[in-house]
Amino acid sequence: MEKKYNDLIGDILKRSGDDMEVEGKGKPLPKNYLEMDLYQNFQKIAKDAGFLPEWLKLQKEITSLIHSCTIEEDLIIINEKIEKYNIICPPPFQKSKITMETLEKEKRNW
Repeated sequence: MEKKYNDLIGDILKRSGDDMEVEGKGKPLPKNYLEMDLYQNFQKIAKDAGFLPEWLKLQKEITSLIHSCTIEEDLIIINEKIEKYNIICPPPFQKSKITMETLEKEKRNW
């Protein structure tokens, strides 16, 4: 055996005839790569690339709106955005709608 490690992806690309030049091609994976599962690796790579999921963008927008909210009409817009947020975010992060009575408390929660 001429290689010190298995380059499975490199072997597949070689058999397919794809001769792309990609940084790190033909080199072993970093040791910490195998310590995480596929999803954790995706999250790290996406975060390093500056990717932000849509629900987190919406969360930041809602937070900003809550802190600038002064009238009931603002709450209608905020609650519509909270409904959309609850549809796309992971279940543990879902939030309830806001009223004028709960506004100050929600400013601390968001």
